[in-house]
Parts: sequence; structure tokens; C-alpha cells
Amino acid sequence: MLLRHSTLNIRYSIFIVDIRYSILITICFLPLWGFSQLHWAKANNEFDSLPGSIRVFKTSDSLNGRPFKAYCVEVRLKDKRLDFTAQTGAGSCYTPSQFYSKEGKPYIVVNGGYFSFQTHQNLNVIIRNGKMEAYNIPALKSLFSDSFYYATRSAFGISKKRLPDVAWLFTDTAKRWPYAFQTHPIIAKGGNPDPSFTDLRTIEQWNWWKMHTAIGGGPVLVQEGSVFITNKEEQLYAFERNDRHPRTAIGYTRNHRLIILVIQGRSPGVSEGATLDETARMLVDLGCVEAMNLDGGGSSCLLINGRETIQPADGGAQRPVASVFIVKEKEPKKRK
Repeated sequence: MLLRHSTLNIRYSIFIVDIRYSILITICFLPLWGFSQLHWAKANNEFDSLPGSIRVFKTSDSLNGRPFKAYCVEVRLKDKRLDFTAQTGAGSCYTPSQFYSKEGKPYIVVNGGYFSFQTHQNLNVIIRNGKMEAYNIPALKSLFSDSFYYATRSAFGISKKRLPDVAWLFTDTAKRWPYAFQTHPIIAKGGNPDPSFTDLRTIEQWNWWKMHTAIGGGPVLVQEGSVFITNKEEQLYAFERNDRHPRTAIGYTRNHRLIILVIQGRSPGVSEGATLDETARMLVDLGCVEAMNLDGGGSSCLLINGRETIQPADGGAQRPVASVFIVKEKEPKKRK
């Protein structure tokens, strides 16, 4: 049985705009050098000692004539001395620095997906050690009718064999694994506020998404190495695609490098942030095969060895968040 969300629509006041069943995905193939030329400088020396498989870069170049600041972390996924995991606040919210202390001072802590400010509940999937600890909201109330939109929202995951993936998911608390769609999100709606997978009424191919670690958010920004933004289909930033904000994004390259990108914003004279399209094109320029957006705005925060990279947008103070993605030193196996 699905987790009941009868009160969720009231408490979160989530309303959506109906969209057509046909998939309206805008794919942009503009060459990167026609968009912007960002120079990334290596920045490992700004932080304490890091393993050779973690490289840090920063840029303060202007973005299309506007002040801009961003950091990028590249991590070799195949380094077995590293662990990749996600963590929740278990009903509470903590700042990334608090997560850093609670989780044993990992190399990397970055904010995760969306959450309720009122209840601190995660609104996107979280998988930790092969177990779903948070689920996507299965139904969103329409603004213009009594129907509901059944969301398949995106997530980034890493399998037990350290293979990365980005997919659109439908989660069910009665199932161990999410239902995953690999090529595009499913657009479906109906009258059931607590839908099961059959309510999607889809014949699209899907698979069980058997990830060891995963963190959800959205929308997808990059697929097959090209800009591929599904904000309308995921009902995220449906009318705000061209707004500039602080951003957090995650993806991977063809040679199995994890990419984490954070963009400072709302900082007059320092960095104005980026649109979803600008963020997506940066990720393509960084070599991402697939990538997706995480929670941004005042939530955007990346810590490297506990030190901040971009300045958080909430007056410089870190916002307490309900989940984080972590890269840490692998703990030695305990002897039996």
C-alpha cells in the first residue's frame, strides 16, 4: 500500500498546472563556446588535504556579461577508498555543517533534494545502503481541476558496483525498489490522490532501480550528453525556467567521474546565479553524460573538508536541510 498523503496536499499547499499528455521537452544543441566561455581553475589548495581522486575547480568568470561564481567537484567513482552515501535528518533539518559533524567529517557534503519547511519531510527519494528511506510524492493536486498529477521525478543513483545513473522514478512504499524510466518522464493524471503504479496507465518500458545510494530532486538537465530539461514534465519550475538562482546539480561523465556543481546567486556584484538552461550547458561543458538539478536557492551549499565553497544565499547563513549527499573515506571492514 502506498504511503497515505491525504493531508499532504493541504499541509504543503502543493498545486500544479495541467500539462498535455504529449511530452514537450526542449532539447538545445547550441555549441558551448557560443553560450559562454568559463575558465575553471584548480582549487584543491583552498581546502585541507584531499585524496587524488577528488579534484576541486572554481570559476569567477562572468556568465554572459554578468558576475558569476561557481565551484565544481570531480570524484573518481571507481576509487574503492571512497564511499558515496546520502543521509536524512530523520524528521529534522540540519545545516550542512551540522551534517558534516554528525557524519564523521566527510570529504564532501552537499545539500540534497526538496523538503517541507513545515514538517521537515523529504519530498524526493533517498536510498541509503540499498534501502529507500524517503519517497517521491506520488500525487500533486491540480490547480484547475479535481484531478491529480502523478509525478515521475528524477534521481541520481550509484549501484553497488559503483555505476551511476539518472532516471525518472515512481516510488511505492510497498515495493523495495522504485520504478524507473530511463528515456523520459511519464506524464499521467487521474482522480486517485494515492495512486499505485497501475494508475499511471503506461506501457512505457521501465525497470527496478536497484541503487545502493541515491538522492532525488529534479528536473533532469542533461541526458546522453546534451541539454535535456524536463521541468514541465516533473512539475518543477514550470514557470521559472529562465529565472536566475543559486543552483546545486549532480551528474556523471562517460569515464565514471562524479560531478557536483554549485553556483552562487543572489549576491549583487559577485554572482547573480544561473538559469536551468545555463546550468545544464555548464554540465555538458564539464563532460556530463547525465545530470540533474537538486534543491537550490537558499539551500545550495557545498562543503569540502567542512569548508564552504559558495556563500549561501540566506544572508550568508547555511539553511537547515532535510538531506545531503556525502563523499567520505571508506571505513575499514570490522573483523569478525
